Amino acid sequence: MKVLLINGSPRSNGNTFTALKEVAGALEAEGVETEIVPIGAKAVQGCIACRKCAELGRCVFNDGLYSSIWEKLRTADGIVIGSPVYYAGPNGSLCALLDRLFYSASQLLEYKPAAAVAVCRRGGASAALDRLNKYFSISNMPVVSSQYWNIAYGSQPGEAARDAEGMQTMRTLGRNMAWVLKGLKTQPLPVKEPAIKTNFVR
Repeated sequence: MKVLLINGSPRSNGNTFTALKEVAGALEAEGVETEIVPIGAKAVQGCIACRKCAELGRCVFNDGLYSSIWEKLRTADGIVIGSPVYYAGPNGSLCALLDRLFYSASQLLEYKPAAAVAVCRRGGASAALDRLNKYFSISNMPVVSSQYWNIAYGSQPGEAARDAEGMQTMRTLGRNMAWVLKGLKTQPLPVKEPAIKTNFVR
């Protein structure tokens, strides 16, 4: 089993990485392979609603970041997405990437356990988690919880590691993710009805 952890911070080794690394350590202690992938600091193409992905099975924009994560999702059994908090929301570059991934690669995501992690200086983490969790809850993905909301606190590099409760929350999240993954391995997928789309235009 393998979990893909996406570091949505432009700082590859900052506080978001520290939180995700704690989750990964708990997963690996439970025998689950992990990989942390940073999105980096380069500009990220957003979705333009061209709907070409319906024909191609992937986004029409073939940039390296999207393509790399798209490939990794094929073999991942679960996903954890971490982000710093910017104005009570996730990093905009991360959301630009996730908009494209979740719209074009839903077949690679559904029924895989998922969790979001937010790292902030002081406030806005709950709103950021709400935004990230919406990607999962529209994609038939079981959302994994912890002992508290998946939040760690830190502003300067390394500060999140000093948030003892936050780090414990991350470890608990990792163990809970491993438990869900192992349980799901023994269960068949639920029956899926054909989608009904109701647009509120009369």
